[in-house]
Amino acid sequence: MMAAAQQGDAGAYRALLTELTPWLRRYYARRLPPGAIEDTVQDVLLAIHEKRHTYDPARPFGPWLAAIARYKWIDRLRSLKASATEPLDETMHAPDDMEGAVAGSTFQRLLGELKPSQAAAIRLVKLEGYSAEEASRATGQSVSLIKVNIHRGLKRLAHIIRADADAD
Repeated sequence: MMAAAQQGDAGAYRALLTELTPWLRRYYARRLPPGAIEDTVQDVLLAIHEKRHTYDPARPFGPWLAAIARYKWIDRLRSLKASATEPLDETMHAPDDMEGAVAGSTFQRLLGELKPSQAAAIRLVKLEGYSAEEASRATGQSVSLIKVNIHRGLKRLAHIIRADADAD
């Protein structure tokens, strides 16, 4: 179809782009956050349009397309990385150190009431931002066990907090 599109067949070109769109969405669904997929697909379709003259009909189309898709994927990852860091607001103020210390020690006390495996899973995933897979590697627990320990640990924390509130 690309060879026909290069020769000016508008129908073949339209059919080609229509067929490529679902493939590109699936390709990026495994590689990008959901909000970045459609923009990246459009970037690839635009790049195909702009670079269609570079395609050699004597060679397979798949590797040519995959190269464009890969380069656009890398470009998108770079832009996501660049936009992930935002400057801090100059007017932000830090909370009172005493308040933070009390909250931190209270939370550490609560974590101390959990099983060590539950506390470790919650600390890594919920506080330090590890993925379940990363926490699994760090603790030696399976990914499923990490998730179970987080669920059970949070449930236990809620129970402890409710019991403390009822006691007051």
